[in-house]
Amino acid sequence: MDDVIPFGALLGVVCGVGLLAVLSNRLSTRLRVPAPAFFLVGAAVASAVVPALGGLSITAVQRVVTVALLVILFDGGMHIGLSRFRSAAGPIVWLGVAGTVVTAAALAAAARWLFGFDWHLALLLGTTGLRLLVLREPLPVPLSNRLYGLAAAGGIATLNVGIAAFVMRADDALQLPFGDLLYGDLSPIATKTRFGLAFIGMTLGYAVVTALVLLAWILDRPSLLWPSFLVGVGFATGLSLSGHQGVEPNATFLTGLADWLHLVAALMWVGGLVGLALCVWPLAPALRRSAFLGFSRIATVLVAVLVVAGTYLSTSRLPSVSDLWETPYGRTLLVKLATVGAALGWGAVHHFVVRPRLERDDAPRGLRRSLIGESSVALLVLLVAAVLVNAQPPPVEPAGSSRVASTLPP
Repeated sequence: MDDVIPFGALLGVVCGVGLLAVLSNRLSTRLRVPAPAFFLVGAAVASAVVPALGGLSITAVQRVVTVALLVILFDGGMHIGLSRFRSAAGPIVWLGVAGTVVTAAALAAAARWLFGFDWHLALLLGTTGLRLLVLREPLPVPLSNRLYGLAAAGGIATLNVGIAAFVMRADDALQLPFGDLLYGDLSPIATKTRFGLAFIGMTLGYAVVTALVLLAWILDRPSLLWPSFLVGVGFATGLSLSGHQGVEPNATFLTGLADWLHLVAALMWVGGLVGLALCVWPLAPALRRSAFLGFSRIATVLVAVLVVAGTYLSTSRLPSVSDLWETPYGRTLLVKLATVGAALGWGAVHHFVVRPRLERDDAPRGLRRSLIGESSVALLVLLVAAVLVNAQPPPVEPAGSSRVASTLPP
């Protein structure tokens, strides 16, 4: 008799899950949302309401996932049939197996410098900012779809690169074999370090940003891009909190604010150039003139912020001018300054030479190639900045230390 109640409860739960599965299919058909999404949300809510549901060990979770994967693959094999499988075997092996391994290995190998190379954020925030601040709705469908696609690709890449970079940083800290690291407990690093807290905040924030971009694309509601853009710009502070300005002894609120403004201005400038070169110019010839002139006005402000904030940060990180050529950080900074100078010179030609001609409806030939060139140099600036983020600035003595030391007796 004691077994009847647990058996009945288990049977009720199974029947309830089956009923929810049927209802979710009807609801997903009406809302055009995949049915597994409802189960993921329901599982997250249930584990939050009933903490005991989230107390499974890693081994138990691995076994459940393995069994579920076997069921999914078996069900797919029953529906696809042997003849279809033979024709699709080649793409499955190359894309599903080799492609996954190669992608994961390349991402893991490149994450050490990709974390500072913010091309993904430039695609997400720069193209979204170009659409909101320069272009005017409604846009031609091909142009709209490409802008959405670049922004969504940037958001997805931001999440994946951030996760891979966090794992690599944890590997550096724990010095574990990679196999043990994958199943290790990284919660102390994620919850008790500045880098881990910034990682969690940025991952959750940019997941919301990416979801809003995808919803705007699916529902064709560009108004959803505004909260996506504002939240994305706000969460860019995570890079400042986990970078040099967040851990240096001489870090202040002003240096953190300057670092954030410097980053946002660079992302908007680079992403806007990419959007002009890859989206507006080939897909919307009628919008070329207005888009170029509108972005030129915004780029002037962005470049001014970039130069002022960058100069302030350089003076705060380098104790003396000689550190520019005497320290590895200073020499890397010189390379970055030279690259920035080349990009700014290219932009000056566009502003002072090309812009007046466009205002007279006299567009020069080869302007798209010139925009691609400026975008490439600007991306190179972000790459050098990634190297600079991983470099260690020279130590800065606290104010007054030399004077105090000089007054002490020998």
